[in-house]
Amino acid sequence: MGVLDGVRVLTLEQAVSAPFASRHLADQGAEIIKLERRGSGDFARGYDTSVLGQSSHFVWLNRGKRSLTLDVKHPRAKEVLDRLLERSDVFLQNLIPGAAGRLGLGAEQLRARFPRLIVCNISGYGPNGPYRDRKAYDLLVQCESGLVSVTGGPDAPAKPGIATADIAAGMYAYSGILSALYRRERSGEGAVVEVSMLEALAEWMGYPMYYTEYRGEPPARTGMRHATIAPYGPFRTADGGTVVLGVQNEREWQALCEHLLGQPQLARDPRFADNSQRVANREELESRIAKVIGGMDASAATARLDAIGIANGRMRSMAEFIEHPQLAARARWREVDSPAGPLRALLPPVDLSGEQASMGPIPGLGEHNDEILDELGFDSDSIAGLREAGVI
Repeated sequence: MGVLDGVRVLTLEQAVSAPFASRHLADQGAEIIKLERRGSGDFARGYDTSVLGQSSHFVWLNRGKRSLTLDVKHPRAKEVLDRLLERSDVFLQNLIPGAAGRLGLGAEQLRARFPRLIVCNISGYGPNGPYRDRKAYDLLVQCESGLVSVTGGPDAPAKPGIATADIAAGMYAYSGILSALYRRERSGEGAVVEVSMLEALAEWMGYPMYYTEYRGEPPARTGMRHATIAPYGPFRTADGGTVVLGVQNEREWQALCEHLLGQPQLARDPRFADNSQRVANREELESRIAKVIGGMDASAATARLDAIGIANGRMRSMAEFIEHPQLAARARWREVDSPAGPLRALLPPVDLSGEQASMGPIPGLGEHNDEILDELGFDSDSIAGLREAGVI
């Protein structure tokens, strides 16, 4: 049971963006019926075999769902789809441009037949405009949005190490569906929710967009440093670690000069008198900090920075992140089942008082075929016929 118990979501989803949205709905108690290709399923199932023989992307994105294989192009699939849609609150898809419409699953087609249905379409660039029909993979949209141009070091841009455009679109689809469900509670009417990867990521690009628009040049690529704040970046420690610190105001700057560097007069030095001057003279400033931090191990450096009120963090490897003491102290880890056995999984990041995340198992391909079709009113002979005909 969860806050979305009783909400049924039918998905025709692949890869990251739509599965990310529907997994969050599943964690809140919604029933997710995931339509997959016969034989291969969601192509994210085959990205890698790192998790007990399963794809790391797939197990991350698909817990708590039920899998129904269906050849949606088969003439006999229409009866199955119609019964599913009659019983669904939400239809979510992120197929290639135009594919849903060709299948009779376009937003206006569905809303005409099912007025209470919420249809959520995730696309690369939106339902109109010159880029409407372009295929959109995560890196391509990262580049189109300008994200890659401001990421990396001075010598070369770099893509972030996660699927930023997909995740952004998935989060806005999730929140958009929740808004549409809330509105339907008051009006009784369904809705069409449109989310594009480009526009989702464009929202996240607000700071460099405004900076460039009104300054006349983009923020510099500064690697792990901040383009407009100093000191704000990484410093190596004596034990080979990396500590990242950030100074956000003059009070913190004065504390750093006095209590870390032991040079209170430096706070009044014209080269470092305000943040703009500190950015302009970053190299000299960072060399002074590096000498002090470089003489401590990482634990001593973070303890010292904590004591004087300077924000800081450790640059952790993925293995170190997995064992993060804060996640352990807050009991954020759970165990979920999968076709290959139990797996560790993190709780979703939003805690709602009085509710617990569902954290259901990861489905095998077509695992729930008979179960779902039986619920839809198909008898055993009909199900066998659909299987024999290659529909499921």
